[in-house]
Amino acid sequence: MGLRINDTIPNITVATDKGDISLHDFVGDSWAVIFSHPKDFTPVCTTEFGAVAQLADEWAKRNTKVLGVSVDGVEEHVKWKRDIEKVANAKAEFAIVADIDLTMAKAFDMLPAEAYLPDGRTPADSATVRSVFIVGPDKQLKLSMTYPMTVGRNFAEILRALDGLQMSAKGVATPANWQLGQDVIVPPAVSTEDATAKFGDVTEVLPYLRTVKAPA
Repeated sequence: MGLRINDTIPNITVATDKGDISLHDFVGDSWAVIFSHPKDFTPVCTTEFGAVAQLADEWAKRNTKVLGVSVDGVEEHVKWKRDIEKVANAKAEFAIVADIDLTMAKAFDMLPAEAYLPDGRTPADSATVRSVFIVGPDKQLKLSMTYPMTVGRNFAEILRALDGLQMSAKGVATPANWQLGQDVIVPPAVSTEDATAKFGDVTEVLPYLRTVKAPA
């Protein structure tokens, strides 16, 4: 069975370039963004890791930890980080899981249980290990998205989605293309009376579409 929204993520212990970590301990009381890659020293992934490094202050503002995953060993990760930092002109302070045995890729349903890495492998052998997972402080999966190897991930959208998830944890929903500071949606299960008491003035666009100012 694959990992689905609101499932608790596996509490596995993994090796990283910064030492072994337990995933639940890593998340702690924070949010977490886990982003995976099929192999070190690949061009698209290098730019993506660089983008993550450049956003260090934005992750910190959101009480969010980031964790990379790549299907290579610790030594390769250490060497690859030098290239990442050169491309990004920023320090890559986050840890990268050395998922050489595919433990994490399989636990997060990025590869089937019977998958293995052949000798002389290429990134194509682990192409589906290109997912983003956003995890809440409750250790539950809140969002996942998977990209092909040829399309770089949009980390502005990942930040926007993270903002939306953190906002929705306050009892509201966010509309299409929502950005911080914009109005939010009152869930259908909440009466207008209760929404007014909790959030202030309610604007009724449609009987089932009501908006309020975003709660602080």
